[in-house]
Amino acid sequence: MNHDAYDNAYIAGILNSVKTIAMVGASANDVRPSYFVLKYLLAKGFSVFPINPGQAGKEILGRMTYSRLADVPEPIDMVDVFRGSAAVPGVVDEVLRLDPLPKVIWMQLGVRHDEAAARAEAAGIKVVMNRCPKIEYGKLSGEIGWTGVNSGVLSSKKPLMRPGFQSFGVRQK
Repeated sequence: MNHDAYDNAYIAGILNSVKTIAMVGASANDVRPSYFVLKYLLAKGFSVFPINPGQAGKEILGRMTYSRLADVPEPIDMVDVFRGSAAVPGVVDEVLRLDPLPKVIWMQLGVRHDEAAARAEAAGIKVVMNRCPKIEYGKLSGEIGWTGVNSGVLSSKKPLMRPGFQSFGVRQK
């Protein structure tokens, strides 16, 4: 797969299919980007499990934090990686030991590791690199346009409302 550009349908398909997300590198510090993304995804109805060994056993935004992916008490649909690119091979190793396997490994902005992505894809896991699910959700749902940002997505269709505060669903083509 070409990881330099993603079709909107590919991203929308992922965001519409996942329900549980494990966020590796989640922070309890309310000024860190991972904290904002965790808060946003929770508000959109996703079940998010923070993964941070330094915070294990404590809560972040009311969600119990776990030391590692294997400690999460239910199947994970997507692993969101908020760690540096050098940490990705170890995260992918941990993901490949899970049963069942997650559907998606999503690497945040600035995070890319092509070899680790190839191993995940060989196991049947979809991979997104150098993207943020918060930004992509906002772009595809039309929410990002509320602030005057050109999302590049035009639609005359009435937004599909989901439960939650100002929660639009992500449209698929």
